Amino acid sequence: MKSVILAVCLGLAAGSAQAFELTSPDFDDGGTLADEFVFDGFGCTGSNMSPALSWSDAPEGTKSFALMVHDPDAPTGGAGFWHWVVLDIPAGTTELAKDAGEKGGAKLPEGARAIANDYGFAGWGGPCPPEGDDAHRYNITLYALPVEKLEVPEGASTAVTGFMINGQTIGKATLQGKYGR
Repeated sequence: MKSVILAVCLGLAAGSAQAFELTSPDFDDGGTLADEFVFDGFGCTGSNMSPALSWSDAPEGTKSFALMVHDPDAPTGGAGFWHWVVLDIPAGTTELAKDAGEKGGAKLPEGARAIANDYGFAGWGGPCPPEGDDAHRYNITLYALPVEKLEVPEGASTAVTGFMINGQTIGKATLQGKYGR
């Protein structure tokens, strides 16, 4: 009987815990990204501004965050397309302001750093799917990490970076935007 009571108590305690959550005031999960977030180039004419993001209830033991934005629908032979990768976001951070992804990283929290996206620069590179494609999915994933600094070598590919992030992850939260033209 004691084990049943303990199991019920543990189940109730686990059920009341808040889930790690990522949101944006700029679009709903699964919603369409506005033109201000679209890339300016490759035939697209957006403002290439990153959306505002906020998060809550990071897992216990979080010492930093990493952010990766990926389009799995890009016609790249299965690799998808990386639009933004940010490392070493301090644990006390709970949001990134709109346009925090500006090239050069000046609007990122102190200590955070962006690495090159698949457009070839460190910063937000907005959506720009081929004309006529169905809307692409843009998966924005925030990873909670148990280290203050992720030791990603300078010039590492997004694949290596993703491997290193996933090897350290203690929690993650995902938000998805869509865009087509």
